[in-house]
Amino acid sequence: MSEDFGQMLDETFKTIHTGEIVEGTVIDVKPDEIILNIGYKSEGIITKNEYSNDVSIDLTEAVHPGDKMEAKVLKLNDGDGQVLLTYKRLAQDRGNKRLEEAFENQEVLKGKVVRVLDGGLSAVVEDSRVFIPASLVSDTFEKDLSKYLDQEIEFKITEFNPKRRRIIGDRKVLVKAENEEKRKELFERISIGDIVDGVVKNITDFGCFIDLGGVDGLLHISEMSWGHIDSPKNVFKVGEEVKVIIKDINGSKIALSRKFEDENPWKGAAEKYAVGNVVTGKVARMTDFGAFVELEPGIDALLHVSQISREHINKPSDVLKRGDAVTAKIVDFDEANKKISLSVKAMLPDTDEPINGDSAADTAEEAPADTSAEEE
Repeated sequence: MSEDFGQMLDETFKTIHTGEIVEGTVIDVKPDEIILNIGYKSEGIITKNEYSNDVSIDLTEAVHPGDKMEAKVLKLNDGDGQVLLTYKRLAQDRGNKRLEEAFENQEVLKGKVVRVLDGGLSAVVEDSRVFIPASLVSDTFEKDLSKYLDQEIEFKITEFNPKRRRIIGDRKVLVKAENEEKRKELFERISIGDIVDGVVKNITDFGCFIDLGGVDGLLHISEMSWGHIDSPKNVFKVGEEVKVIIKDINGSKIALSRKFEDENPWKGAAEKYAVGNVVTGKVARMTDFGAFVELEPGIDALLHVSQISREHINKPSDVLKRGDAVTAKIVDFDEANKKISLSVKAMLPDTDEPINGDSAADTAEEAPADTSAEEE
């Protein structure tokens, strides 16, 4: 009689098989397992490891009694008479199906970066992992990928082989396409002379590369200021926002400048530095034929070696050094070529014969044609 009752009781429960997908109602949730009523003679169990790859997850917060869940049958008897289920693998199977469709259709997916690895990023799409190699994260090399952790990023699936656990994503192709569109839009709206906003992207000894919004322009050291700059690193920092002038556009190359015309020190210089005026400046650099004295940022004047003293001097460095203050008289002003000549000797009392065999008027002839290009 009891056997017949047991047989009748078993017949009231549904039949399930390994690998089958079942639906159940959560009866209880413990820190390490979820218990479900799946309409079978035994309850179903989902361990923490079979719920998620996230070891930090709290099952009591993720799932609650009364919740409906689907799971995949792993074993009909886990050794304790209960059915061992997996939620994680079912989700992965469905996620892989989604990834396969995206791979075949070349669809753009969005996933959350859950790990930063030595060789790239690991992102999750519907509980399936996608590996994005470092070389495919961006269109430029990025040494530090940690900024992507916990971020939602877009990519395409370029390789799908779940059996070999090779599901590869490519973000680089999207970044390149986006930047190309930005480049096109930028070149359509900018013109030479425009003042635009940018961000310092990279700093070198010869200048800075400024991101204008998907396109980089070069701000050469000679265009950073009206005054002299020893090193771009002393003036700018990566990530700094700057205003720049579009100086030139040559194909895909953009030359930039920070020499704003309203800050041009040569405006009004003809009156300020008229011949005969006495001025004071600091020695900025020296050559064998003379010292260049900075009168103000952007305006240097040549103090020829013959005009430093009435006594014979072989070279400026014999009596001057960089940073020395010099007071001298303007003996020549050439606004067209932006050249000014100084003389200390001209401030001294006249003598019957010039010493050193030179006169102030000879200075311009003795100096090279373009002294502005000389270096110290």
